[in-house]
Amino acid sequence: MTSTYKRPPLLFSAHLETIYPALLRRVQGLPYERERIQTPDDDFLDLDWMRRGSNKLAIISHGLEGNSSRAYMRGMATAIYAQGFDVLTWNFRGCSGEMNRQLRFYHSGATDDLDVVVKYAIQKLYTSVYLVGFSLGGNLTLKYLGERAPYTELKKACVFSVPIDLHSSCLTLSKPSNWVYSNRFLKSLKDKVLEKAKLMEGLDVTHIEKIKTLIEFDDRYTAPLHGYKDAIDYYTKCSSIHFLDSIRIPTLLVNARNDPFLSEVCFPIQQLKTNRYVKFESPNYGGHVGFTQFNKNGLYWSEERALSFLSS
Repeated sequence: MTSTYKRPPLLFSAHLETIYPALLRRVQGLPYERERIQTPDDDFLDLDWMRRGSNKLAIISHGLEGNSSRAYMRGMATAIYAQGFDVLTWNFRGCSGEMNRQLRFYHSGATDDLDVVVKYAIQKLYTSVYLVGFSLGGNLTLKYLGERAPYTELKKACVFSVPIDLHSSCLTLSKPSNWVYSNRFLKSLKDKVLEKAKLMEGLDVTHIEKIKTLIEFDDRYTAPLHGYKDAIDYYTKCSSIHFLDSIRIPTLLVNARNDPFLSEVCFPIQQLKTNRYVKFESPNYGGHVGFTQFNKNGLYWSEERALSFLSS
C-alpha cells in the first residue's frame, strides 16, 4: 500500500533524508528512569522508562548500533508518552554504555532478550502492551511475533525501515554508494569485539582489521557466537520475512521505497496482499529511519503514523 508521506523539499535525496535526522534532530522530552534487569544466562539488560501510571505500555526497540537515546527513539517515546502511554525503551546487550557480561552480543534474531523484556513488563501488570521497532529492532519485533503465540497482553505492533531479508539487505548496505553507513557500522562493531576481547577469553581478534564488509564480520563473529553455522545461515534463520505469515496481532510495517539500506525483497507487497494481520505501507520517500517533518509540534511522520495505528 502507498502512503501520504511527503518529504520536505530541503531533503531532496535518500541520503539527506537518512542523515539529517540522525545528526541534527534534537528531541526535548522527559528524562528516562533507568532500570537494570537480569537475563536467564546471568547477563543484564538496561531499560529506560517514561512512566505516568498507565496500564498501556509501548516497548520500543532500536536499530543496529543504536540505543535508547537516539533521536528516533526519543522522538517516538515522547510522542507515545504524550498520548497517555507508559513507555519502555530498551538497550540491546552492549548498547547501553556498559559491555555485557556473556560471550555474546545482540543480533537481528535475538528474540530471547525481547521476550525477557516483554515478560518483565507483563509482570508489572500492564494489560495492554504495544511493540515498536526500527530497522534491526523492527526485524527483531516481527520475528518475535511470528515465531511464538503472542501473550494476550500484546495488542499491536508497528515497525519502520525494516531489513526483513537480511542477506540481500546486507549486500545493498555494502554497495559503494552506502560506504559511509557500512563503514561506520563496521568500525563500531569491531570496536565492541576488541573491547570484549580485553575482558574475556574466547574472541580471536587476529587480523580483525582485514574484515572489510558486514558479511565478513557476521561470518567471523555474529554467526558463530550466537549458534549459527555462518553468515548465510544466520541471515536465513533470522530474516523476519519468513515469519510474517505467522503473525497473529495487528501489525504495521512501513518501508520507504527510497530507503538506501533495503533490497527489493524488503517490499513484500504480494506476500502480504491477503494477510489479515500485517499491513504494509511503502511511502515513496523517507530514507532509512527518516520520515522528517518540519512542523510546530515537532512530530515526525513516523511518529504520527505509529500513534494513528496504535490508537485506532
